[in-house]
Parts: sequence; C-alpha cells; structure tokens
Amino acid sequence: MGVRPAIEAVLFDYHGTVMQVETGEDWLRGGLRTAGIDLPEADFDRLLPTLIAAGRAGGPAPVRIPAELARAFAERDLTMEQHRTAYTSLLSTVDGVPAELATALYERLLDPATWTPYPDAAPVLTELRRRVIRTALVSNIGFDLRPMLAAADLAELFDEVVLSYEVGADKPNPKIFRLACDRLGVEPERALMVGDHPADGGAVSVGCRALLLPASPVGEVHGLDAVLALT
Repeated sequence: MGVRPAIEAVLFDYHGTVMQVETGEDWLRGGLRTAGIDLPEADFDRLLPTLIAAGRAGGPAPVRIPAELARAFAERDLTMEQHRTAYTSLLSTVDGVPAELATALYERLLDPATWTPYPDAAPVLTELRRRVIRTALVSNIGFDLRPMLAAADLAELFDEVVLSYEVGADKPNPKIFRLACDRLGVEPERALMVGDHPADGGAVSVGCRALLLPASPVGEVHGLDAVLALT
C-alpha cells in the first residue's frame, strides 16, 4: 500500500461538530417568551418531549413525518423556504401549538445567541491556520450560518463556507464535497472531512478521508484534538 498524501485541508460540519444549539429547555422557554405564552410547569414538561419528537431542527429525526410534509422535509436543506416550512409545519402538528409559537421556536435557530461553539473548536482551527492547512465549513442547512460564526469569533478561521441551500446539494451528495475542495484549491485526496453524522462520511466517495465524532452536549470539549493528530 502506498503512502497517502498529506492533509492540506479540513472540511468541518457545523452543528454537532463546531457548534452546538441551545438545550431543548432553553429553546422552548425562549419560544414561549417570544410568543407571549404562559405555560404551567407541568404542561411545559409534557409539551417539550412532544415537540422534540415532532421535529426540532437540530434535534433527533422526527418520529413521524406526515405524507404532505415528506417532500419538504426530505429537501429541507436545499432552500430557505423549504427549511422553514418543514420545521414550522412539523411543530404545528402538535396539539395546542399555535402558529406564532411554531414560528418563534423556528426563529430561535436564526439567533446567534442560541448557538455555542465547542471549547476546543477555536484552538483547533487556530492551530490548523498556523500549520497553513486550509479550512471550510460544509453544512446541510437552510439558513446563513455566517452570523453565528461571526458572533463566536470563528468566521476568520474558515477559508470557505459551503452551505447546502446556497449550492443546491446536501451531504452525502458528492457535489458538495467536490465543491468545497475546489474552493479550497485542494484535491479531495488531500482533504479530511470532520463531522458527526454518516452523511458527513459521504466525503469518502470523492476520495476525502473522514473523521466522525458523535455530537457532544453544549459546552463540553468535543475531542477535536483528534483532527490535529491526523494532520
């Protein structure tokens, strides 16, 4: 077996890899506050798991997707409109959830204050920059993540930002990985994709190497030092 070429670029997934969204409790309390809804604590405790099961962006996959929402959900990361429609509609399937609450909950995602970078993200990205290894954020998403990166002082640590809704392809489609490598000016064989989901591992289809780290809770060190060991 020949020696594999050195890594010249690292592609990072966003959610669960570089940053983590707020807890479910903070999400629902914030949405209720914005919608002007007072909810007894017992009702809050019943509603939260039901909403998460219905489909929280950044949460586990919905337990059930109504047939009329199947296409919007499957293609949610390809346009801003489908992303918003998919998640607000899923939340609205929960009994007693008015449209204003579904909208408020969705828009929590768009607020940079609801996202927290993993503590080891900036140090690892900074070290990669010191080593002159190029970096890209590659995310399946239906809204702009640049404000979140700027608020977390991470924007200047990425050479490129490749978002599925902007490029018309989502992971594991090979197109998005090839595009990220092209923008960085590196051959896929010299790139490493870092993520938390099997879709991120799709990068191997174009010749990239892949490192998958299960998502860590908000505020915890994520184990991104493993990236440095591979570069």
